[in-house]
Amino acid sequence: MTFKKTSMALIASALLVTTLSARDQIKIVGSSTVYPFSSSVAEELGSTTKFPTPVVESTGTGGGMKLFCAGADINTPDIANASRRIKDKELKLCEENGVTDITEAIIGFDGIAIAQDSKATGFNVTKAQLALAVAEEVPSKDGKSLIKNPYKKWSDIDASLPSREIIVYGPPKSSGTRDSFEELVLQHVFEKMPVYTDLFKADENANKKYKAYSVIRTDGVYVESGENDNLIVQKLTKNPAAVGIFGYSFLEENKDKVSGVTIDSIEPTVDTISSGKYPIARSMYFYIKNSHLKEVPALKEYSNLFMSEKMIGKDGILTELGLVVLPEDVRKTARTKVMNNEKLTLDQLK
Repeated sequence: MTFKKTSMALIASALLVTTLSARDQIKIVGSSTVYPFSSSVAEELGSTTKFPTPVVESTGTGGGMKLFCAGADINTPDIANASRRIKDKELKLCEENGVTDITEAIIGFDGIAIAQDSKATGFNVTKAQLALAVAEEVPSKDGKSLIKNPYKKWSDIDASLPSREIIVYGPPKSSGTRDSFEELVLQHVFEKMPVYTDLFKADENANKKYKAYSVIRTDGVYVESGENDNLIVQKLTKNPAAVGIFGYSFLEENKDKVSGVTIDSIEPTVDTISSGKYPIARSMYFYIKNSHLKEVPALKEYSNLFMSEKMIGKDGILTELGLVVLPEDVRKTARTKVMNNEKLTLDQLK
Protein backbone atom coordinates (compact mmCIF):
# COMPACT_ATOMS: atom_id res chain seq x y z
CA MET A 1 0.00 0.00 0.00
CA THR A 2 1.38 3.41 -0.93
CA PHE A 3 1.97 6.14 1.63
CA LYS A 4 -0.92 8.13 0.15
CA LYS A 5 -3.30 5.18 0.40
CA THR A 6 -2.13 4.43 3.94
CA SER A 7 -2.73 8.04 4.98
CA MET A 8 -6.20 8.02 3.45
CA ALA A 9 -7.03 4.79 5.27
CA LEU A 10 -5.88 6.26 8.59
CA ILE A 11 -7.95 9.39 8.04
CA ALA A 12 -11.02 7.33 7.16
CA SER A 13 -10.47 5.19 10.24
CA ALA A 14 -10.13 8.28 12.44
CA LEU A 15 -13.33 9.74 11.01
CA LEU A 16 -15.13 6.47 11.67
CA VAL A 17 -13.97 6.41 15.29
CA THR A 18 -15.04 10.03 15.71
CA THR A 19 -18.46 9.25 14.23
CA LEU A 20 -18.92 6.27 16.55
CA SER A 21 -17.71 8.08 19.68
CA ALA A 22 -19.71 11.27 19.23
CA ARG A 23 -23.36 12.04 18.59
CA ASP A 24 -25.60 15.05 18.05
CA GLN A 25 -28.74 13.84 19.84
CA ILE A 26 -28.90 14.14 23.62
CA LYS A 27 -30.22 11.23 25.70
CA ILE A 28 -32.29 12.21 28.73
CA VAL A 29 -33.98 9.95 31.32
CA GLY A 30 -35.69 10.36 34.67
CA SER A 31 -38.60 12.00 36.47
CA SER A 32 -42.11 11.92 35.04
CA THR A 33 -42.75 15.23 36.81
CA VAL A 34 -39.82 16.96 35.13
CA TYR A 35 -40.58 15.23 31.82
CA PRO A 36 -42.95 17.89 30.38
CA PHE A 37 -40.51 20.69 31.23
CA SER A 38 -37.54 18.79 29.81
CA SER A 39 -39.50 17.88 26.67
CA SER A 40 -40.45 21.51 26.11
CA VAL A 41 -36.80 22.57 26.31
CA ALA A 42 -35.88 19.70 23.97
CA GLU A 43 -38.42 20.88 21.40
CA GLU A 44 -37.15 24.45 21.70
CA LEU A 45 -33.58 23.29 21.12
CA GLY A 46 -34.65 21.27 18.08
CA SER A 47 -36.55 24.17 16.52
CA THR A 48 -34.08 26.99 17.20
CA THR A 49 -30.64 25.40 16.74
CA LYS A 50 -28.80 23.10 14.33
CA PHE A 51 -29.11 20.21 16.79
CA PRO A 52 -31.79 17.49 16.63
CA THR A 53 -34.49 17.36 19.29
CA PRO A 54 -33.18 15.38 22.30
CA VAL A 55 -34.72 12.05 23.25
CA VAL A 56 -36.49 12.36 26.62
CA GLU A 57 -37.66 9.23 28.43
CA SER A 58 -39.94 9.16 31.48
CA THR A 59 -38.36 6.44 33.61
CA GLY A 60 -38.97 7.84 37.08
CA THR A 61 -36.30 9.57 39.13
CA GLY A 62 -34.92 6.38 40.70
CA GLY A 63 -34.91 4.47 37.42
CA GLY A 64 -33.29 7.41 35.65
CA MET A 65 -30.52 7.63 38.22
CA LYS A 66 -29.71 3.94 37.77
CA LEU A 67 -29.37 4.41 34.01
CA PHE A 68 -27.44 7.68 34.36
CA CYS A 69 -25.03 6.25 36.94
CA ALA A 70 -24.47 2.96 35.09
CA GLY A 71 -21.31 4.31 33.46
CA ALA A 72 -19.63 7.11 31.52
CA ASP A 73 -19.79 5.32 28.16
CA ILE A 74 -21.18 7.42 25.31
CA ASN A 75 -24.18 5.08 25.08
CA THR A 76 -25.32 6.01 28.60
CA PRO A 77 -27.69 8.95 29.27
CA ASP A 78 -26.28 12.48 29.25
CA ILE A 79 -28.85 13.91 31.65
CA ALA A 80 -31.02 12.59 34.48
CA ASN A 81 -34.16 14.53 35.42
CA ALA A 82 -35.18 14.35 39.08
CA SER A 83 -38.14 15.47 41.17
CA ARG A 84 -35.95 15.29 44.26
CA ARG A 85 -32.28 15.83 44.94
CA ILE A 86 -29.86 13.05 44.07
CA LYS A 87 -29.24 10.70 47.02
CA ASP A 88 -25.83 10.06 48.60
CA LYS A 89 -25.97 6.41 47.55
CA GLU A 90 -26.79 7.39 43.95
CA LEU A 91 -23.84 9.78 43.72
CA LYS A 92 -21.61 7.06 45.19
CA LEU A 93 -22.93 4.59 42.60
CA CYS A 94 -22.10 7.08 39.86
CA GLU A 95 -18.55 7.48 41.16
CA GLU A 96 -18.08 3.70 41.45
CA ASN A 97 -19.04 3.37 37.78
CA GLY A 98 -16.75 6.12 36.54
CA VAL A 99 -19.29 8.96 36.49
CA THR A 100 -17.17 11.28 38.58
CA ASP A 101 -18.03 14.73 37.25
CA ILE A 102 -21.70 15.76 37.55
CA THR A 103 -23.30 19.20 37.61
CA GLU A 104 -26.54 19.74 39.50
CA ALA A 105 -29.16 22.09 38.05
CA ILE A 106 -32.16 23.19 40.12
CA ILE A 107 -34.94 24.46 37.84
CA GLY A 108 -37.86 25.40 40.06
CA PHE A 109 -40.44 24.33 42.63
CA ASP A 110 -43.26 21.86 42.33
CA GLY A 111 -46.02 20.86 44.70
CA ILE A 112 -47.22 17.31 45.14
CA ALA A 113 -50.91 17.55 44.40
CA ILE A 114 -53.57 15.31 45.92
CA ALA A 115 -56.19 15.45 43.20
CA GLN A 116 -59.64 14.09 42.46
CA ASP A 117 -62.19 14.19 39.67
CA SER A 118 -63.36 17.76 39.18
CA LYS A 119 -67.00 16.68 39.64
CA ALA A 120 -66.33 15.07 43.04
CA THR A 121 -67.19 16.92 46.25
CA GLY A 122 -64.11 18.70 47.56
CA PHE A 123 -62.71 18.07 51.01
CA ASN A 124 -59.81 19.06 53.22
CA VAL A 125 -57.37 16.61 54.77
CA THR A 126 -54.53 17.26 57.18
CA LYS A 127 -51.07 15.94 56.45
CA ALA A 128 -51.41 13.60 59.45
CA GLN A 129 -54.71 12.22 58.16
CA LEU A 130 -53.19 11.68 54.74
CA ALA A 131 -50.27 9.77 56.29
CA LEU A 132 -52.65 7.56 58.28
CA ALA A 133 -54.64 6.81 55.13
CA VAL A 134 -51.71 5.28 53.25
CA ALA A 135 -49.33 3.89 55.91
CA GLU A 136 -48.85 0.14 56.21
CA GLU A 137 -49.04 0.33 60.02
CA VAL A 138 -50.85 2.86 62.21
CA PRO A 139 -51.17 3.43 65.95
CA SER A 140 -53.69 1.31 67.85
CA LYS A 141 -56.60 3.02 69.63
CA ASP A 142 -54.63 3.27 72.88
CA GLY A 143 -51.63 4.59 70.96
CA LYS A 144 -49.25 2.07 72.51
CA SER A 145 -48.60 -0.19 69.56
CA LEU A 146 -48.65 -0.33 65.79
CA ILE A 147 -51.27 -2.36 63.96
CA LYS A 148 -51.97 -3.17 60.33
CA ASN A 149 -53.86 -0.27 58.77
CA PRO A 150 -57.60 -0.96 59.24
CA TYR A 151 -58.90 2.23 57.60
CA LYS A 152 -61.18 1.63 54.61
CA LYS A 153 -62.99 4.98 54.53
CA TRP A 154 -61.74 8.50 55.18
CA SER A 155 -64.34 8.82 57.95
CA ASP A 156 -62.69 5.85 59.73
CA ILE A 157 -59.69 8.10 60.34
CA ASP A 158 -61.72 11.12 61.49
CA ALA A 159 -65.49 11.60 61.61
CA SER A 160 -65.05 15.05 60.04
CA LEU A 161 -63.85 13.44 56.81
CA PRO A 162 -66.27 12.15 54.16
CA SER A 163 -67.72 8.64 54.36
CA ARG A 164 -65.89 7.75 51.19
CA GLU A 165 -63.72 4.79 50.25
CA ILE A 166 -59.97 5.39 50.52
CA ILE A 167 -58.41 4.61 47.18
CA VAL A 168 -55.21 6.33 46.19
CA TYR A 169 -53.62 6.16 42.73
CA GLY A 170 -49.98 6.97 43.18
CA PRO A 171 -46.47 6.64 41.77
CA PRO A 172 -44.30 3.49 42.11
CA LYS A 173 -41.16 3.11 44.21
CA SER A 174 -38.95 4.19 41.29
CA SER A 175 -40.56 7.64 41.29
CA GLY A 176 -39.05 10.77 42.81
CA THR A 177 -42.60 11.93 43.55
CA ARG A 178 -43.06 8.79 45.66
CA ASP A 179 -39.77 9.50 47.49
CA SER A 180 -40.83 13.08 48.16
CA PHE A 181 -44.31 12.05 49.28
CA GLU A 182 -42.87 9.52 51.72
CA GLU A 183 -40.44 12.09 53.13
CA LEU A 184 -42.71 15.15 53.23
CA VAL A 185 -45.83 13.35 54.46
CA LEU A 186 -45.18 10.01 56.17
CA GLN A 187 -41.75 10.67 57.65
CA HIS A 188 -42.63 14.25 58.62
CA VAL A 189 -45.72 13.08 60.51
CA PHE A 190 -44.46 9.85 62.07
CA GLU A 191 -41.08 11.11 63.27
CA LYS A 192 -43.03 13.17 65.81
CA MET A 193 -45.11 10.24 67.10
CA PRO A 194 -43.58 8.29 70.04
CA VAL A 195 -45.29 5.05 69.01
CA TYR A 196 -43.03 5.00 65.95
CA THR A 197 -39.83 6.26 67.58
CA ASP A 198 -39.85 5.07 71.22
CA LEU A 199 -41.37 1.62 71.01
CA PHE A 200 -38.31 0.11 69.30
CA LYS A 201 -35.48 1.78 71.20
CA ALA A 202 -34.39 -1.62 72.49
CA ASP A 203 -33.90 -2.78 68.91
CA GLU A 204 -31.47 -0.44 67.16
CA ASN A 205 -32.25 -1.70 63.65
CA ALA A 206 -36.03 -1.53 64.14
CA ASN A 207 -35.73 1.90 65.71
CA LYS A 208 -33.90 3.18 62.65
CA LYS A 209 -36.69 1.86 60.49
CA TYR A 210 -39.50 3.47 62.45
CA LYS A 211 -37.72 6.72 63.22
CA ALA A 212 -38.24 7.59 59.56
CA TYR A 213 -41.26 5.41 58.88
CA SER A 214 -42.38 5.56 55.28
CA VAL A 215 -43.88 2.15 54.52
CA ILE A 216 -46.94 2.45 52.27
CA ARG A 217 -49.74 -0.09 52.54
CA THR A 218 -50.01 -2.88 49.97
CA ASP A 219 -53.57 -4.11 50.60
CA GLY A 220 -55.02 -2.54 47.47
CA VAL A 221 -55.87 0.88 48.93
CA TYR A 222 -52.74 2.47 47.47
CA VAL A 223 -52.60 1.55 43.80
CA GLU A 224 -49.25 1.97 42.03
CA SER A 225 -50.03 3.53 38.67
CA GLY A 226 -46.72 3.64 36.84
CA GLU A 227 -44.61 6.59 35.75
CA ASN A 228 -47.26 8.06 33.43
CA ASP A 229 -49.05 10.71 35.50
CA ASN A 230 -51.57 11.22 32.70
CA LEU A 231 -52.74 7.67 33.39
CA ILE A 232 -53.59 8.69 36.97
CA VAL A 233 -55.61 11.61 35.63
CA GLN A 234 -57.56 9.21 33.41
CA LYS A 235 -58.22 6.86 36.34
CA LEU A 236 -59.52 9.72 38.49
CA THR A 237 -62.06 10.73 35.86
CA LYS A 238 -63.36 7.16 35.86
CA ASN A 239 -63.52 6.79 39.65
CA PRO A 240 -64.89 9.88 41.48
CA ALA A 241 -64.21 8.24 44.86
CA ALA A 242 -60.46 8.05 44.27
CA VAL A 243 -57.65 10.54 44.79
CA GLY A 244 -54.35 10.63 42.93
CA ILE A 245 -50.82 11.77 43.72
CA PHE A 246 -48.74 13.61 41.12
CA GLY A 247 -46.83 16.82 40.47
CA TYR A 248 -48.65 20.17 40.47
CA SER A 249 -47.85 20.69 36.79
CA PHE A 250 -50.18 17.80 35.87
CA LEU A 251 -52.95 19.35 37.97
CA GLU A 252 -52.43 22.64 36.14
CA GLU A 253 -52.44 20.93 32.74
CA ASN A 254 -55.64 19.00 33.51
CA LYS A 255 -57.63 21.50 35.59
CA ASP A 256 -60.65 20.90 33.35
CA LYS A 257 -60.66 17.26 34.49
CA VAL A 258 -59.30 17.20 38.05
CA SER A 259 -59.14 19.50 41.07
CA GLY A 260 -56.82 19.64 44.06
CA VAL A 261 -57.73 18.45 47.55
CA THR A 262 -56.69 21.05 50.12
CA ILE A 263 -53.98 19.98 52.55
CA ASP A 264 -54.17 21.62 55.99
CA SER A 265 -56.74 23.96 54.38
CA ILE A 266 -54.23 25.17 51.79
CA GLU A 267 -54.91 24.77 48.08
CA PRO A 268 -52.03 23.91 45.73
CA THR A 269 -51.35 27.02 43.62
CA VAL A 270 -48.29 28.75 42.19
CA ASP A 271 -48.40 31.30 45.03
CA THR A 272 -48.79 28.80 47.88
CA ILE A 273 -46.04 26.56 46.51
CA SER A 274 -43.54 29.35 45.82
CA SER A 275 -44.17 30.91 49.24
CA GLY A 276 -43.73 27.60 51.04
CA LYS A 277 -47.26 27.69 52.50
CA TYR A 278 -48.40 24.58 50.68
CA PRO A 279 -47.38 21.65 52.94
CA ILE A 280 -46.16 19.27 50.23
CA ALA A 281 -43.72 21.18 48.04
CA ARG A 282 -40.29 20.23 46.69
CA SER A 283 -37.59 21.35 44.26
CA MET A 284 -36.91 19.87 40.82
CA TYR A 285 -33.54 19.15 39.21
CA PHE A 286 -31.61 17.75 36.30
CA TYR A 287 -28.08 16.32 36.43
CA ILE A 288 -25.47 16.68 33.68
CA LYS A 289 -22.77 14.11 32.88
CA ASN A 290 -19.88 16.48 32.22
CA SER A 291 -17.69 13.78 30.68
CA HIS A 292 -20.09 13.81 27.69
CA LEU A 293 -19.77 17.54 26.99
CA LYS A 294 -17.10 17.10 24.30
CA GLU A 295 -18.67 14.07 22.66
CA VAL A 296 -22.21 15.47 22.67
CA PRO A 297 -21.90 19.11 21.50
CA ALA A 298 -25.61 19.79 22.00
CA LEU A 299 -25.40 19.01 25.72
CA LYS A 300 -23.97 22.38 26.75
CA GLU A 301 -26.42 24.31 24.60
CA TYR A 302 -29.40 22.36 25.94
CA SER A 303 -28.31 22.85 29.57
CA ASN A 304 -27.80 26.59 29.13
CA LEU A 305 -31.15 26.91 27.34
CA PHE A 306 -32.95 25.05 30.13
CA MET A 307 -31.45 27.39 32.74
CA SER A 308 -32.20 30.57 30.75
CA GLU A 309 -34.76 33.18 31.74
CA LYS A 310 -36.52 32.28 28.50
CA MET A 311 -37.37 28.89 30.00
CA ILE A 312 -37.33 29.10 33.84
CA GLY A 313 -37.65 32.86 34.38
CA LYS A 314 -40.62 34.68 35.87
CA ASP A 315 -42.36 34.86 32.49
CA GLY A 316 -40.58 31.85 31.04
CA ILE A 317 -42.08 29.29 28.70
CA LEU A 318 -42.10 26.59 31.39
CA THR A 319 -44.37 28.61 33.69
CA GLU A 320 -47.14 27.91 31.19
CA LEU A 321 -46.71 24.21 32.02
CA GLY A 322 -46.97 24.79 35.76
CA LEU A 323 -43.35 25.43 36.74
CA VAL A 324 -43.13 27.46 39.94
CA VAL A 325 -40.16 29.78 39.50
CA LEU A 326 -37.22 30.10 41.87
CA PRO A 327 -36.33 33.47 43.43
CA GLU A 328 -34.13 35.53 41.08
CA ASP A 329 -30.95 35.18 43.16
CA VAL A 330 -31.38 31.39 43.36
CA ARG A 331 -31.89 31.21 39.59
CA LYS A 332 -28.71 33.22 38.98
CA THR A 333 -26.66 30.98 41.28
CA ALA A 334 -28.06 27.83 39.69
CA ARG A 335 -27.39 29.17 36.20
CA THR A 336 -23.79 30.02 37.07
CA LYS A 337 -23.17 26.47 38.32
CA VAL A 338 -24.36 25.05 35.02
CA MET A 339 -22.45 27.53 32.87
CA ASN A 340 -19.26 26.77 34.82
CA ASN A 341 -19.84 22.98 34.84
CA GLU A 342 -19.50 23.03 38.62
CA LYS A 343 -18.83 19.55 40.02
CA LEU A 344 -21.28 18.19 42.61
CA THR A 345 -19.67 16.62 45.70
CA LEU A 346 -20.96 14.41 48.50
CA ASP A 347 -20.26 17.20 51.00
CA GLN A 348 -22.74 19.46 49.16
CA LEU A 349 -25.51 16.90 49.73
CA LYS A 350 -25.10 16.97 53.52
